[in-house]
Amino acid sequence: MLEAGATSPQGPDFERLGAQDSSFLMFEGRHTPMHVSALALFEAPPLPGRTGGFDFERIRDHVAAGLHRLPRYRQRIVATPVEGHPIWIDDEHFNLDYHVRHTCLPPPGDESALESLVGRILSQQLDRKKPLWEIWVVEGLEGGRFALLLKVHHCMVDGVGGMALLEQLLSASPDARPEPAPAWVARPRPSGVRLLADAILRRGQAPAEAMGALLDAAREPRRTAEELGHNLTAMLGALREGFRIPDDTPHNRKIGSHRRVGWLSLDLAELKSLRRSLDCTVNDLVLTLVTGGIRRFLAEREVDLEGLDYRVVIPVNVRAFRQGDEDASGNRVSAWFLSLPVAEPDPHRRLELIREATSRLRESEAAVGMDLFTRVVEWTGSSLLTYAGVRLAARVHPYNLIVSNVPGPQFPLYLLGARMARGGLGPGARARWPAKRHPPRPRRANRPRVGPESGRSLGLDVRLCEGSFEAKLDEYDAK
Repeated sequence: MLEAGATSPQGPDFERLGAQDSSFLMFEGRHTPMHVSALALFEAPPLPGRTGGFDFERIRDHVAAGLHRLPRYRQRIVATPVEGHPIWIDDEHFNLDYHVRHTCLPPPGDESALESLVGRILSQQLDRKKPLWEIWVVEGLEGGRFALLLKVHHCMVDGVGGMALLEQLLSASPDARPEPAPAWVARPRPSGVRLLADAILRRGQAPAEAMGALLDAAREPRRTAEELGHNLTAMLGALREGFRIPDDTPHNRKIGSHRRVGWLSLDLAELKSLRRSLDCTVNDLVLTLVTGGIRRFLAEREVDLEGLDYRVVIPVNVRAFRQGDEDASGNRVSAWFLSLPVAEPDPHRRLELIREATSRLRESEAAVGMDLFTRVVEWTGSSLLTYAGVRLAARVHPYNLIVSNVPGPQFPLYLLGARMARGGLGPGARARWPAKRHPPRPRRANRPRVGPESGRSLGLDVRLCEGSFEAKLDEYDAK
């Protein structure tokens, strides 16, 4: 029985992870934690505590007040009997103090110290016996500022979902007041017998669902044949690109568990102005800047660029392709695979090549094809197929770099009256070296952030990478 005023999640008391969400659990290893992260820096806050210091408890209470809108954040993963398929169940021992953490930078609290701290936090895997997320409140930054670092397992959210979590904590008004947190009671863990019965029922329904799909197809055979041909072409094209092996580079080596991160802010207004004058999209321009930065970085390492196949994977949000995907939890992403023209010395020619390549990808519906493959695996309900795909991808290594673009809010945001100065979302600790565009910087000019990240054992000079991006932006300003 629930306490008076207590809430309990509605719907079934467990939920199976889909094929894509499960794959992120399977990809995870001792040296490759699979969490994503978001970092937001705030101006000096009106958050004095009872003793005059920083009021961490108020932020923790604010997080607690919003958890009823994010039920996944009070759930943990267990495996079903026999199948061993991961499912979500309520965490009967949920303790918010474990997930919302407080730390302080030593003086002078510059961003270099913050980068080091973030690298250390993102090097640690999340505990699978608990809900797979953490929020770190970091005080002690220069000028009285503080930071909020969100760390969430990729099986829970993709980039769009991660931004939704950040926006749940923030408000558009500095005067917004937090709601009181409703009481919550976990639902009992489903029994092994019930989970086994559910798996048997699921298997038994598959033939009937397949027959229903065949009957629907038979009613409009011509349309069905056209759609099937179109979908197969898109899916096979995406798979062909996804399993092509790129050339080796100095930063594609075995990695350890430690990470380094860095970030660089660019003026979004300047990028948009360049986009208009160069007749391209912001995405094309960012990809071109990354190409120029990588070209310079590899040249510093005396890599022969002539004929080098340097491939990036670009996550693509496919929520727009599916009906009823308003829920921000879980993953709704596909991917583009793109070879960057790192051998091209002329910056405008590089942009032209990037623009042509992204245009071909849009016309080929490559992202839809990869999404269709994921849905086929999902329809079979086979964990074995997901595992086989993960192991194959881990052996093939079909890309050199992840380039992720997650648009942020276009207006100022506040946390309990403290204004967000900068913020962004990105991968947490991948085996590849990602660069991404981040939410705009309120109050001042909007500033997307490009953030290189690497395994510490690779010996990458993150500062050299950041300087490469700045230098490549200057090439377009000067022409």
